[in-house]
Amino acid sequence: MSPAVAALHHDCAALGTRLFTITAHDLTNGLFRRAYTSHPVEYPTHGTKPLLRDAWYDLCITRAQPFVANTPAAFADLFFDHALITSMGLGSAANLPIIAADGTVPGTVNLLAGAHHFTPDRLAAYAALIDRHRPALLPFVLAQIPHGGPGV
Repeated sequence: MSPAVAALHHDCAALGTRLFTITAHDLTNGLFRRAYTSHPVEYPTHGTKPLLRDAWYDLCITRAQPFVANTPAAFADLFFDHALITSMGLGSAANLPIIAADGTVPGTVNLLAGAHHFTPDRLAAYAALIDRHRPALLPFVLAQIPHGGPGV
């Protein structure tokens, strides 16, 4: 595992994140690939799910903007695993894009916590952490994609 990923996980946990994953976006093969997880039983590393070009995709991948949902109702329609998330006592989610130099989004940092966790101040703090770790995060994420790039 990348020391930068471990450091980012630790830093995000200190801000209150209870579930932390990093997803690599394999657009060529139409898959999201889990590259790192804080909860390997519920969300195993290298788990995949089909890439759907939905509202979440448009926001996080196309426009490179964070997705934030501070209640289960706000993410239930977009997350097929919403029942598992809420069964773990988690009530808010934030997916923050990892933006490459060319503007593409080869991955996201995915954070879950209790309901109403992702305030503007906390989101700014999380974004600053990702920015600080970006030089090491990008090679880690790109290495998880079979062809080595986002494929856009």
